[in-house]
Amino acid sequence: MRKTVLAFSRISPDMVERLEKDFDVIVPNPKQGDVAAQFNEALPTAHGLIGAGRALGEAQLKAATNLEVISSVSVGYDNYDVAYLTQRGIQLTNTPDVLTESTADLGFSLIMASARRTAELDAWTKAGHWKASVSPDLFGSDVNGKTLGIVGLGNIGAAIARRGRLGFNMPVLYSGNSRKPALEAELGATFCTLDDLLAKADFVVLVVPLSDKTRHLISHRELGLMKPSAFLINIARGPIVDEAALIEALQNGTLRGAGLDVYAHEPLAESPLFSLKNAVTLPHIGSATGETRAAMAQRAMNNLTAALKGQRPTDLVNPETFKG
Repeated sequence: MRKTVLAFSRISPDMVERLEKDFDVIVPNPKQGDVAAQFNEALPTAHGLIGAGRALGEAQLKAATNLEVISSVSVGYDNYDVAYLTQRGIQLTNTPDVLTESTADLGFSLIMASARRTAELDAWTKAGHWKASVSPDLFGSDVNGKTLGIVGLGNIGAAIARRGRLGFNMPVLYSGNSRKPALEAELGATFCTLDDLLAKADFVVLVVPLSDKTRHLISHRELGLMKPSAFLINIARGPIVDEAALIEALQNGTLRGAGLDVYAHEPLAESPLFSLKNAVTLPHIGSATGETRAAMAQRAMNNLTAALKGQRPTDLVNPETFKG
């Protein structure tokens, strides 16, 4: 019997075609009515789910009586109730590693864009304001030689640290749950508390997963520890930052600028951030390159196929569910 795969977000026609070689594939189509209703109707038949960006837990999956695996096309898995899935014996997989370099590129581009005010000055130029050499009120900040603080020195954090240290001669500070001796030796990175990092860094880059411990990790107190000349870069998850506190700090000048790719609520249609010239706001594009998204899709399909064929997926978030 062929097993059934149900997509819980948009997937490419190429993914559908490749999955259909082994499985029956259902992709809810907005042209055929309410997508959520189509998903819920197909859910009891699904052996595997594939997609990203949808909260899935007990409330959403009660009817998924045949479900064996959820293959997330993402690194983060805070959208999923891992404890519930594990209790039910449902495997959860993700796609680590393949987006490390593209996300690090994006993170460092936010450092550069924030410091050199590229988005602001691009709009200023296109609006016809360039009549003479720019005045000091439009000057940016240097990046080379400034102190780079990484909150969460995992794969992506380390990739950003390499760009800063090796490309821009930036001293690297980092905080996290554990020390990384190999990276300290490679990059001369210094392990410190979060408070010390915030007080000393010129650029603070957040690369930690979202959890109860990291929710609003950066709020009024933490922003108050940062230099008035410093920049906050968030490419992790929006709720790690208290958005209201950040807006206040940007408005009153206690923080020089911010580069953001993630937000408390997404998609972000309206926000005071959009009126702030010292905030660079991107639409959650950390992994959004053709090459990286193709690699993520392939990794997710490999994980899904392995699980549905009784093999251990490469990227199993809850390994205790594998009974092979």
